Amino acid sequence: MSSPAARAASPVTTSAAAAAQPAAPAATVLAIHGGAGVAPGDLDEAGLADARASLEAALRAGHARLQAGAPAMDAVKAAITVLEDAPSFNAGRGAVFTHDGRNELDAAVMDGASGQAGAIAGVTRVRNPILLADAVMTDSPHVMMIGEGAEAFAQAQGITLVDPAYFRTERRWQQLQRALQAERMSQPQASVLTGDARPYFGTVGAVALDRAGHLAAGTSTGGMTNKRYGRVGDAPIIGAGTWADAQCAVSGTGWGEYYIRAAAAHEICARVRLRGDDIREASDAVIDREIPAAGGDGGAIALDARGRVAFPFNTPGMYRGWIGADGVPHVAVFRDEVLALPAGR
Repeated sequence: MSSPAARAASPVTTSAAAAAQPAAPAATVLAIHGGAGVAPGDLDEAGLADARASLEAALRAGHARLQAGAPAMDAVKAAITVLEDAPSFNAGRGAVFTHDGRNELDAAVMDGASGQAGAIAGVTRVRNPILLADAVMTDSPHVMMIGEGAEAFAQAQGITLVDPAYFRTERRWQQLQRALQAERMSQPQASVLTGDARPYFGTVGAVALDRAGHLAAGTSTGGMTNKRYGRVGDAPIIGAGTWADAQCAVSGTGWGEYYIRAAAAHEICARVRLRGDDIREASDAVIDREIPAAGGDGGAIALDARGRVAFPFNTPGMYRGWIGADGVPHVAVFRDEVLALPAGR
């Protein structure tokens, strides 16, 4: 038998040496959406070009954070902030109007590594709601804040507040006018689902995988055109429109009531975590089968810990895109556009 000294001096076995080495960094991936429901003819060529440019800018902003070694949540926030500032999308600057002519904003974030989450709803003066949702997660003991209380917290946190007029865009204002006209010509109870074929679509979101192999998700929205009574959709509801855990991250976009009832984002990730479903199979099952079977529609983006991405949607189009470690953004809008997925995934 060899002596302790000889054993100490002997080389470490190959398998032990491999186990002692730190794990290789994960290949970073960021995926985003700017809302399902867009159809050919909704935007002119200039508007469509602006939307595509904003998607690419958002991807580059998030990618820069990932390449700098930042956590997935930083990439999610960076990407969504760009989309909130772009009037092409129903979030932040481009938010739709309520029945009373206001812009009410909702957002949520969830960190897959820690299980922490933050959300806000019904704010009217927060320039970038996704940053306030993150502050709720990191700088408060709560998960969700709403309305004036959320804005008071935003002010205490030094988060930028703006005059509500900042959110007004003529395109969204005219959408409301068409909805109100249709409402006047129909039954009063028709309300929110008249005047715009897709009043509940829009929303922006991002999911990211960082070098440490951690996932995060975030979603931000202006809600539903012509909505009343402080209605809140799925985007800020943890598990409905936004979810992240150690294996899966999801951000949804669509008819929020159905996503809430299905706990859609959580349901996708539960199928991955508990049944071992492939991320694309799980996403298709929930978004393209369960929700339409119940009467709803929409889309989502989903990302797993291996960097596999899914873009399910059952509408004519969905603003969407992804970027990998090489820094090349890939974007698409309509259903007939082929969006290449990360190689080998």
